[in-house]
Amino acid sequence: MTVDLAWLIVLAVLLIVLAGLAVCAETAVARVAKSSVEEAVRDGGPRTHALAGLIEHRAKYVNALLLWSTIATVTATTLVGYIVLQLAPELPDGWDVVIAAAIMVIISFVLLGVTPRTLGNQHALAVARASARITRFLALISEPVIVILIGVGNAVTPGKGYRNGPFATQAELRELVDLAEADSLIEDDERQMIHSVFELGETFAREVMVPRTQMVYIERSKSLRQALSLGLRSGYSRIPVIGESADDIVGIVYLKDVVARTFDHRESEQSERVESLMRAAHFVPDSKQVDDLLREMQANRVHMAVVLDEYGGTAGIVTIEDILEEIVGEIVDEYDTELPEVAELPDGSWRVSSRLHVEDFAEMVGVDIDSEEEGVDTILGYMALRLGKVPIAGASIDVADWRLTAEQPSGRRKRVMSVLVERIAPSARDESDDE
Repeated sequence: MTVDLAWLIVLAVLLIVLAGLAVCAETAVARVAKSSVEEAVRDGGPRTHALAGLIEHRAKYVNALLLWSTIATVTATTLVGYIVLQLAPELPDGWDVVIAAAIMVIISFVLLGVTPRTLGNQHALAVARASARITRFLALISEPVIVILIGVGNAVTPGKGYRNGPFATQAELRELVDLAEADSLIEDDERQMIHSVFELGETFAREVMVPRTQMVYIERSKSLRQALSLGLRSGYSRIPVIGESADDIVGIVYLKDVVARTFDHRESEQSERVESLMRAAHFVPDSKQVDDLLREMQANRVHMAVVLDEYGGTAGIVTIEDILEEIVGEIVDEYDTELPEVAELPDGSWRVSSRLHVEDFAEMVGVDIDSEEEGVDTILGYMALRLGKVPIAGASIDVADWRLTAEQPSGRRKRVMSVLVERIAPSARDESDDE
């Protein structure tokens, strides 16, 4: 073995060690929590301020470490191939490449993969702090090259690229959550909740709102007694107030305001109008992202917002509870019960789910209703079509020999969950015909 070859071996070993250190530092910088860094800065200590600068621009420094670990690894691989060729020139053609590749696969997996990444994950704060200054130096001298390489990568990548490159972290946080659930560190429902939080930024107001067709509202000219009656019958404590139409929402009336006013001044039930107590409505576009909407509603201290479509018309309403249900799932209360879709009562009438398909209902009672022709799917939708408004408790329609009556709403959303189907007595039918 010549002196030059010995120096090449030493250089290859040094490059492998440097590549491992770069991978370890890269893992630590990508993983270390910002809160841990802030706490370390408050406690003081060497290199903590340098580390704080790294965390503020994490992607930049992770990119630099990735570049230098790649340079060291590729150079070491080339040297190992050359060294094998020099040490065993008598090997058959191609075997020197196979042996060099096998050596570097083992080294890369153990010394450049498992070991440094494990150390970087286990001691993220200590490793990141120890490597902070050298990392900043490497980023400084390689920044122009990184910018060019990221630009080239984005140019050859279909679709929109990443300004800072896709190397901000080595593992997506969602994947870490899935791994935590697989290792029994968190429960499945906790994993789903965390994923739901991520998805808030990809969800729009129109996806969580109560649509206009299901809104319960009141005209501004109605009396406080009528507002109180509507609130008690519908089960809603906040009701939109409209002017000329549902596209003209002028405010929100709160049931507690109506109760307080009528309790102190009984005569106000008939003498005062809804518009005298309504509060200002909060309007948002239907394209607003739900995470931004939640922060906005918290900042403005509003629990209900009116969602507008692209033409400025009313698309629906959304509450903070609607947004929370995107995270934790459907919120139910002690009044929620699982009702059968169809239940026959002792007196011969029926209690059916409000979501029962209208054609199934038609077949059950022997009437002719075409859902496609009517443009509705459910029995409650059919009632809304016939009434011209959202059915609330006590609303009824007649279909042939049957009377359909919406029953008391239940649950947090105060929806009508069931419809009572009763056969109309001949005398009642005659009176209805006379009217």
